[in-house]
Amino acid sequence: MVDWEDIRHFLAVAQSKSLAGAARALDVDRATVGRRLAALEATLDVRLVDRPSRSCRLTPVGAQVYKWAVDMEANAHGIADVVKAARTPIIGRVTLSAPPILAAHVFAAHMPRFRSEHPHIEISLSAHDAQSQPRKSETDLAVRLVPPDERDGTARTIGTMTFGLYAHRDYAHLDVPERWQFIAFDQRYADLPLQRWLLGVAGDRPVVSELNRISEHLIAARAGIGIAGLPCFIADRDRDLVRIYDDVPSFARDLCLVKRRDLRKTQAVRAVMDFIADVVAGNPDLAPGSPLSQYDDRLEQPARRAVG
Repeated sequence: MVDWEDIRHFLAVAQSKSLAGAARALDVDRATVGRRLAALEATLDVRLVDRPSRSCRLTPVGAQVYKWAVDMEANAHGIADVVKAARTPIIGRVTLSAPPILAAHVFAAHMPRFRSEHPHIEISLSAHDAQSQPRKSETDLAVRLVPPDERDGTARTIGTMTFGLYAHRDYAHLDVPERWQFIAFDQRYADLPLQRWLLGVAGDRPVVSELNRISEHLIAARAGIGIAGLPCFIADRDRDLVRIYDDVPSFARDLCLVKRRDLRKTQAVRAVMDFIADVVAGNPDLAPGSPLSQYDDRLEQPARRAVG
């Protein structure tokens, strides 16, 4: 069995090209280096180093062994790094911005698990919709439904949020599509893709209520006010709601995880990024590439409808 200490001394000789140089590099005496080198050659039953005078030169076999020894040293350092990382807690504070519906219904529910895995990392989670995005200096990471500007930072798609039309199961006009009334956003959200899709579906039918948070649309639909465009991952599990499939094109938005461009990717930031991506990947209703994730833009309508 090859002794690692013999390998370490051999590496020093090969790199310094002399026994004396190796001894200085390892802070040992020259005799110890010579003894370790001789022990390795005896174990392998081959000469690794020629010693014509003061300098040392690798033999052809020695050169091959040297390449393997370098890899062994790198692996040894890798093992040490893994052990050190396991013993050293990751510490930091990471600010995360997300749409209110995701912050409340997805990420907040998984915070206890993250806290148990990373007790020394603090996540500051804030809810921001499309019209109230925080300044870049206020957040380290952001989950967005709107593709970010390149100046905002680096981004990657981690999932897809699919929307559908929903109403209370006892909605008075559920079986009479021409009498449907809709729940939409107000004028400030006229350019929001979800708003354009919803108004395109509504067509000439009236908007009965304007609310500016998806969570408010959910409450209004539960109350039986009208038809709402809601995330399927929430509405499909609501016993009071039914989904309307009456020839309605699907709508979906990519979930983008954005990292501030000037933010150094520390271990804490990496841990939070992995956590967010893992939570989304673990929710089958948010997984990218699902059957309903293809956005049909035929019904987009840029103009806002009046409240009826």
